[in-house]
Amino acid sequence: MSISKTRQKLIDVARSLFAKNGIEATTMNDIAAASGKGRRTLYTYFRNKEDIYYAVVEGELEYISEEMDKVVQMDVSPQKKIVLVIYKHLSLIADIVKRNGNITAEFFRDINQVERARRKFDLEEIAALRSIIREGVKLEIFEVDSINFTADLIHFAVKGMEVPYIFDKVGTGISVEDSMPLVEHIITRALGVKE
Repeated sequence: MSISKTRQKLIDVARSLFAKNGIEATTMNDIAAASGKGRRTLYTYFRNKEDIYYAVVEGELEYISEEMDKVVQMDVSPQKKIVLVIYKHLSLIADIVKRNGNITAEFFRDINQVERARRKFDLEEIAALRSIIREGVKLEIFEVDSINFTADLIHFAVKGMEVPYIFDKVGTGISVEDSMPLVEHIITRALGVKE
């Protein structure tokens, strides 16, 4: 098995154990045993449990980034793209939370830890939003004073909606399908879309 496949297998096994038992209750021995690899192999790739935990988190965030890139590449109007980025962001975060149970509970206890792990993802998403807004300005669809500020504002607004969205507190009683035109209307007005 190649180095990258072995490392990925260890990460996948750790993700599964962390989700099932929690991070604190999972030991390096548990990960080594469940992966069919020895402790020596595990320590070849990771110094400690925190290292493998961060690899798990980075893997999840990388998956979200890849999915967000697909939205950015879609052949739709810039305002539609921004709405799709917002919904993709929220739905992917919610899916990861549901899939990873105990990891998420422990992850959200330390906001500084969350921010350190998310830094790269946040920067990539802001860059994607800037690109979409720049496209809209270039096509003379958007009228914004600052592309960077506008992208930051959208990113942090969506980031602030993650927990309420996960717990179904955003637009209670409104389906995703029904809420999308409302969000598109807000985005259209905020970005000065020319009719």
